[in-house]
Amino acid sequence: MNYLDFKQKMFEIACFNINQIYAWQPHFDRNNLTRWIKKGLLIRLRQGYYTFPEYKNKPEFSYYFANKIYKPSYISLHTALSFYGIIPEAVVQITSVTSLKTAVFKNDFGEYSYKTLKKEFMFGYDLKQQAENKTLNFAKPEKALLDLLYLYPFYNTIQEMNELRLDEDFLHNDLDIDKMKEFTAKFKNKALTKRVKLLFDAYEL
Repeated sequence: MNYLDFKQKMFEIACFNINQIYAWQPHFDRNNLTRWIKKGLLIRLRQGYYTFPEYKNKPEFSYYFANKIYKPSYISLHTALSFYGIIPEAVVQITSVTSLKTAVFKNDFGEYSYKTLKKEFMFGYDLKQQAENKTLNFAKPEKALLDLLYLYPFYNTIQEMNELRLDEDFLHNDLDIDKMKEFTAKFKNKALTKRVKLLFDAYEL
């Protein structure tokens, strides 16, 4: 297999897996992948998933890859909260939730962390348009907050809610309180409902 032919076929896909390669070339020699990775012509995102090094110059694709290498999933938790400006910290990991088991992957684009949610709790995210006609699943701010409170139950006092240092301007001007309550009710979880009330009390919402 000629690398240039391979690249011409797969480049626009951006993130592709071994099954997509075999669908195109059933007799593809996967040893080619090992050779091309060693030469710096390909990047392994995780076992069986690959991209091209040119995408390192397109930082927005790091979010896109999060959806692709472990699915179903959507970006949420600290990454989404930082994106919306709800938390002040810059986030090193790209954090997502999934109905699959908890997982972490490291590659040239960063560290990808996935926390497990029950299948019925996989809601409250939008399909965001990205560069080059790519789309990705990204939590609404209300759901990103709820995912945090659900998956990190130690936030269970007024003091701990304040220590999250959530942006009060966003909470008072942009957070959809009714949507937050609607999403909370879908969890049917008394402990989570109590933590949401603590959050509202702490920030006077």
